Amino acid sequence: MARFTRLQTYAKMAETGLVPVFYHSNIEVCQQVLAASYRAGVRVFEFTNRGDFAHEIFGELNKFAAQHCPEMIMGAGTIFDTGTAALYMQLGACFIVSPVLKEDVAITCNRRKVGWIPGCATMGEVSRAEELGAEVVKIFPGDVVGPAFVKSLLAPMPWSTVMVTGGVKPEADNLKSWFQAGVTCVGLGSQLVPTELLNSQDYAGIENHMKTTMDLVKQARNKK
Repeated sequence: MARFTRLQTYAKMAETGLVPVFYHSNIEVCQQVLAASYRAGVRVFEFTNRGDFAHEIFGELNKFAAQHCPEMIMGAGTIFDTGTAALYMQLGACFIVSPVLKEDVAITCNRRKVGWIPGCATMGEVSRAEELGAEVVKIFPGDVVGPAFVKSLLAPMPWSTVMVTGGVKPEADNLKSWFQAGVTCVGLGSQLVPTELLNSQDYAGIENHMKTTMDLVKQARNKK
């Protein structure tokens, strides 16, 4: 059962503007990264379904979040089918993110009133996703479509709420370009949790890097 509603999820995404996108096969590493994210001010966290037994790791991580990071909203990403979506929802996922637009996944999430964030790369896909009930759409891959696409999308469809993943960097100019284009929030993966810091188990360094990125996001949004 999700601890947060989809409306709470969307509101917090809009408030913080940043969603870490993370996977690791070691639950202790995941717990440390999640705790570092929480201390840095992150309140929405996407755990990606990228490895064997990933759902088992998510289940344990969600329990950890409930106890140690009580305001963290946990979701699952890289979800392609209804069975996997249902599995993660049973483990308490508050939102489901897909790299692609899958209508059957929309129905599964809507049935439980769990947030559904599909990946879209055309205006037609965005429109169809919204018809299916998507409050937030994920523009993906961001490094292919670019900020210009977001700006062009929002001109005739200003009601759309956009999250972008891929092509986002924790740099002032890059973040500014996305938020000026009109995105509501950005998703960041390895650039937010650098491999060198992760390998050295420098969780304080990860926390500081996230705090810096959060500050850059705030600055970018203020300059829209």
